[in-house]
Amino acid sequence: MTNISDEPGHGSSPAAWTAVVIMLIGIAIATAFLFLDVIPLVWLGAALVPIGLIVGGVLKAVGLGVGGHRSGGSH
Repeated sequence: MTNISDEPGHGSSPAAWTAVVIMLIGIAIATAFLFLDVIPLVWLGAALVPIGLIVGGVLKAVGLGVGGHRSGGSH
């Protein structure tokens, strides 16, 4: 049986959580304003998806990713 501490963490890190939350907010905004037919705000929400990806990458680069020296976890 595999020890749980040997698992890679499956992205459970501050970098991953921040990226996912930003992207989910963007998708929610885009969906809501698509329903309301306010197209400029749909694009604003859609723009948050790649922004979330970039923010996650930057946070990972500064050590907040899985196994990062600043993540606070023991991965």
